Amino acid sequence: MLIVDSQIHIWSNNKPGNPNHRQVSDLTADDVIREMDAAGVDAALIHPPGWDPDSNALAAKAARLHPQRFAVLGHFPLDKAESRALVDGWKSRSGMLGLRFALNQPHQKTWLTDGTMDWLWPAAERAGLPVALIGDNLLQAIGPIAERHPGLKLIIDHFGRPDAAWSHLPHLLAAARYPNVALKATGAPSYSAEPYPFRDIHGYIRQLLDAYGPQRMFWGTDITRMPCSWRQCITLFTEELPWLKGRDLELVMGRAVCDWIGWQR
Repeated sequence: MLIVDSQIHIWSNNKPGNPNHRQVSDLTADDVIREMDAAGVDAALIHPPGWDPDSNALAAKAARLHPQRFAVLGHFPLDKAESRALVDGWKSRSGMLGLRFALNQPHQKTWLTDGTMDWLWPAAERAGLPVALIGDNLLQAIGPIAERHPGLKLIIDHFGRPDAAWSHLPHLLAAARYPNVALKATGAPSYSAEPYPFRDIHGYIRQLLDAYGPQRMFWGTDITRMPCSWRQCITLFTEELPWLKGRDLELVMGRAVCDWIGWQR
């Protein structure tokens, strides 16, 4: 079975600002490949992190050197006019198959609704660039965006980032009605209050799989902030969810994300 992690980070000469991530100055492609080989991960989708200003270039180099192991969802400054010229040629960069924006800074929290990002949706739709997103207003904003731009593939990161009570679940389930919206099931162990095998989140995973289907639900880790091993992140899905099996399991664990972003491995 093909195992593709739908979200990892690599970086250089910068420590993560988020203390939940490994507090190391460098995590290289070679470092990650060694960990992937040990855990049984065939490939991974790099999301260049904001704490390293050169992370796009680092990710592109990793994808160029290891095209069977890495592809990239890159980013650029959304509030700078010069960024608009980058969209049409984005896929000409090594390994760049889409975009990802984490709208976590205070000044970014209204960008999904105040018009700052309105230029991006038709441009990405035209260029065939999937866009992955995380942000406070995402679940309220994503439906209208998906409806206005049916040819634009959108990805909700990290289960929509649940709180301890998963109070956002109705909104996350509702977003599944749009066929151009997919869900990254990344970081699952970090949203559990229990040790492995994290049984308190199994029911939520099943509800979301039923809503999105295996073609639009992508396993992954964000491994550098996980409270468990990469192998346990895999076996949570492959061994501990008895209702996830066969072709559905193959899709969730890697085939579906490759299809969604157009990664021809």
